[in-house]
Amino acid sequence: MSDPVIHIENLYKEYRLGTIGYGTLREDLESFWAKLRGKKDPNSIINKSENNLINSQDHILALNNINLKVNKGERLGIIGKNGAGKTTLLKILSRISSPTSGIVKIKGRVASLIAVGTGFHPELTGRENIYLNGAILGLKKREIKKRFDEIIDFSGVEKFIDTPVKRYSSGMHIRLGFAVAAHLEPDLLIIDEILAVGDADFQKKAIGKIKDINRKDGRTVLFVSHNMKAIANLCNKVIFLEKGKIKDIGTPKQIIQSYLNNNRNKTKYFNEIDISNVPQKGNGSVTIQKIMLIGDDQAKSNFDINENIKIQIDYYNKLEGNKLCVYIQVLNKNEEIVYASGNLRSITTGNDKWFDKPHPKGMYQTFCLIPGNFLNSGEYNISVFIQSNIIEHAALSGPIIKLIITDELGSISELNQEWPGYIRKKIIWKTKSLPIEKYEK
Repeated sequence: MSDPVIHIENLYKEYRLGTIGYGTLREDLESFWAKLRGKKDPNSIINKSENNLINSQDHILALNNINLKVNKGERLGIIGKNGAGKTTLLKILSRISSPTSGIVKIKGRVASLIAVGTGFHPELTGRENIYLNGAILGLKKREIKKRFDEIIDFSGVEKFIDTPVKRYSSGMHIRLGFAVAAHLEPDLLIIDEILAVGDADFQKKAIGKIKDINRKDGRTVLFVSHNMKAIANLCNKVIFLEKGKIKDIGTPKQIIQSYLNNNRNKTKYFNEIDISNVPQKGNGSVTIQKIMLIGDDQAKSNFDINENIKIQIDYYNKLEGNKLCVYIQVLNKNEEIVYASGNLRSITTGNDKWFDKPHPKGMYQTFCLIPGNFLNSGEYNISVFIQSNIIEHAALSGPIIKLIITDELGSISELNQEWPGYIRKKIIWKTKSLPIEKYEK
């Protein structure tokens, strides 16, 4: 049976933009009187029609009718663009902020890391703040003392433990804050993107600790991050927030892919360039008309690292019998050539039979396919050039179209680390065991 640690029903959080009150004494009194009687606020957009909800210019719904259950032992990731309501939701669960309306039920002790210095008094030392945080969580002094050395060792701030925390760097704040939250055994651990402030070694150690307390003690974890790799590695369930609403909920792979597809569809990049009227270098015998990137049978600029990238080149040959060769160059941000290829003749690959052959006057369309898991993740520019008689430039586009390759689900670690280099072709690896007697002589 499920054992909900968090139960949220019809949760709304409304903010009025620009002012603290409603702007008039009458509206403030109406709202105050309604609250005293347990009635709905007549000035709140929550209690108005859907049209008013959408068209209101001086109100915003940071959270709009959230319904959610989180069971004991779940590691729930929360993703979404900036302003989607992620931190607002965590603040309500941490009791930092109160909901405008709705029901929020939480079972057990809650420890949260939402901002640098959360739960710390700046004038107190690190030692004193550990005891303060433990007391807030309801632990007795002897219980805190029992875990004290482990907290200090994990945080790595032993040298500064008797220094007021106002003198700590942001990284030291986070290390000590996380160590306290993780080791004082809360029933619910809430972590915002703030974990990214720490260095790479600490992030890796922190994520390992989160998994450990979840696996051994069955603690529940809520984790907000823009780092999809960390979400994929840490969480076993993810919700996608958009404009204060839950857009989707499910497994990490499913929801992260939904989120990435949603962002890709809204990202404005040129994925189809008409350069027929753009001056082109070369001898003028060919004009490149259009360059297009294609994936899943549609023009696009953003590709997952596993996807095949189809490049389409449309061009017009003005010279009867022109012997043409078509090439692409993939360039990095510094316009250094990462990879180049042409429609060379090849029996093994079945490449283009038009290579260096006389072309009648007219329009042509050439395709090439860059396989998935060949180029590393990153941003590239594609340049196209067409040669005449192999040695003379007929047309040259320059670095004209952007290609973006992402690797959000195939991480090599829990962190946002990338494979080095530009080529990431999968190659065959094999390991075998050797007789140990050879090395024991």
